[in-house]
Amino acid sequence: MAQPTQIHNFSAGPAVLPKVVLQQAASEMLDWHGSGMSVMEMSHRGPEFISIYKQAEADLRELLAVPPNYKILFMQGGGLAQNAIIPMNLAGCCGQPATIDFIHTGTWSGKSIKEAKRYANVNIAASGEAGGFTSVPPQDTWRLTPGAAYLHICTNETIDGVEYNFVPKVDPRLPIVADMSSHILSRTIDVSQYGLIFAGAQKNIGPAGLTIVIVRDDLLEDALPDCPSAFHYKTVAEHESMFNTPPTYAIYIAGLVFAHLKAQGGVAAMEQRNIEKARLLYEALDADDFYQNRVALDCRSRMNIPFFLRDESLNEQFLAGAKARGLLQLKGHKSVGGMRASIYNAMPLEGVQALVDYLNEFAGR
Repeated sequence: MAQPTQIHNFSAGPAVLPKVVLQQAASEMLDWHGSGMSVMEMSHRGPEFISIYKQAEADLRELLAVPPNYKILFMQGGGLAQNAIIPMNLAGCCGQPATIDFIHTGTWSGKSIKEAKRYANVNIAASGEAGGFTSVPPQDTWRLTPGAAYLHICTNETIDGVEYNFVPKVDPRLPIVADMSSHILSRTIDVSQYGLIFAGAQKNIGPAGLTIVIVRDDLLEDALPDCPSAFHYKTVAEHESMFNTPPTYAIYIAGLVFAHLKAQGGVAAMEQRNIEKARLLYEALDADDFYQNRVALDCRSRMNIPFFLRDESLNEQFLAGAKARGLLQLKGHKSVGGMRASIYNAMPLEGVQALVDYLNEFAGR
């Protein structure tokens, strides 16, 4: 069979990057701006890399309109590491065992709950588990803890395809911690409504190995006494993410992505494109009962769209046909099965249209 001329990568992460970013990185691989060095060879304390870092930080601050009383940290370890690093930094405020409230909406909030139990008491204030994680529990059902250290939510569940369409309304004294790993920069947000936002880079920002943390200044003083220095937000902030050697090349690629997003019109423009891409794909899945998306209509993710074939004996045939057409990484996560299409910022409308054309062809056949 002939190799498809156009490849569309629907991987949930590490995920597709803008082609122009990859082309620029390739052109600068051996010699960054006449320095004679690849970015991978630069000292993280040298003027060349410091200029890359500062531009990336400034562009991200502009894209998300991050207020001046928030620090942006470039860290390592991914979202899983932050599930431990966050309670180590925010659960030491009371001088006694703290309680963390969680809203359990799927796989990733579940992982966060499991890790947080190592460092604090955990209250699952609401859970969508009984309904198969197909929706965000209505806020009037939440049972929050008076005096909790913070409320942790995962605003987009990468595996389960559930996305918040609202910002929780809570006591202003309760910081909201939001895992935005799989939809950061895909929609406009008001950073000031959160105490801390974190995101692994490998979905909408850049390559794996970089994690973004946006944290309000007043939360830098609440770390547990045994929080490691390299993970202590206050220490990382005071050293401008250079306390230890940061993931320099990942920061460089992230900076190219930020500049690209600005050139495309910023986050508001990307949100409109993402609305159109998601609408196109959901309409195809909903056209008849050949395919199923089980997520409640008002909680459907724009980024990660799981679906199932009515006749699951056709799964392998479906995936083989998709691969032959250059539609890659559509197999669902092993924990839930089925299919999943991740349509992040870098996925063009043409890629979604190609998938829709295949969905219609396969169902018709």
